[in-house]
Amino acid sequence: MEELLQEFLKPRSTLALLGVIAVSLFALGKFADLVVDYAVVLSEQSGIPKVVIGATVVSLGTTAPEVAVSVLAAFNGHPGLAMGNAVGSIICDTGLILGIACLIRPLTIPWDIASRQGWVQLVSGVLLVFLSIPWNAPLSPYTDGAEGNFPQWAGFLFLGLLAIYLWISVKWSISSTTDTDGTTPISEGEDSDEEVSASAPVLIVKIVLSLAGVILSANLLIPAVMIVARRLNIPESIIAATLVAFGTSLPELVTAVQAARKGHGDLAVGNIIGADILNALFVAGAAAAMTPGGLTVAHSFFWPGFPAMLFVLVVFRIGIYVCRTQLTRNFGFVLLAAYFAYLGVSIAVGVNPGH
Repeated sequence: MEELLQEFLKPRSTLALLGVIAVSLFALGKFADLVVDYAVVLSEQSGIPKVVIGATVVSLGTTAPEVAVSVLAAFNGHPGLAMGNAVGSIICDTGLILGIACLIRPLTIPWDIASRQGWVQLVSGVLLVFLSIPWNAPLSPYTDGAEGNFPQWAGFLFLGLLAIYLWISVKWSISSTTDTDGTTPISEGEDSDEEVSASAPVLIVKIVLSLAGVILSANLLIPAVMIVARRLNIPESIIAATLVAFGTSLPELVTAVQAARKGHGDLAVGNIIGADILNALFVAGAAAAMTPGGLTVAHSFFWPGFPAMLFVLVVFRIGIYVCRTQLTRNFGFVLLAAYFAYLGVSIAVGVNPGH
């Protein structure tokens, strides 16, 4: 799809492309608004905490395109792209996007639920690394530049763990609704009577359609920006290190930013936690399961990719423990510093940090 859009947009004038960029940005904001509003109403109607809805319904929607791209890439003989999608997205989501969301407004979260989901997030990342290491010579990626492999059976294992995670998330949400009345006021009075009275299936359909609008707007925006950047003679290395990496996580970014802006920090955090879990279990798992030889794990994943991924996940885990019920702006600066440190190391060692 991206190649078709590139071909369609290339002949257009710079002024027309700027118009496309403006319309895409406007659409992104509007559709992300709808995602947040419908998710909040779904939480109110069902009694399911917003952090759980963010970690399941919303994150499934925002990561679906990455699953499709990664499976297709692995099927066509490009396993590195599939693994890069998973690892790069986790780093970008946790470091850059959550950091930005914290700067917009301190994110209030239900500590117990976020902590439980956060452990699943961290363990998923650790398992991804553990199963990629060539255990017959575990240090060879660092000493000899050897490759690892994420085998096909591990892909099926991850898909099974994904099913268990979704089932446990439902159990946790049911448990939380029995402990509380599950209701909190709908903020800022933005939801109409029609939305409040809508059934859960209708709200889920509205969330899915709004997420589709976010994804389509992002897919239109990034090629237009890349073409304009090239016309302005911005180096390809800068484009790859910023726009490409930024583009695949744009749905998570706009959703988290709008959730933070509207005061729904738990929805923003849940979306990032869920996206990280799904990037490991779903993106990497589905791509490996579709590939008889599994996913080849290049030397660049062992340095700096995997260490950076585990570092931001551990920083986030510590942040939840220290900050408890509110992720502060200072914590946002820490996450951003971790992300930009990874970006700097990647550029210094000549690795494309895009995914």
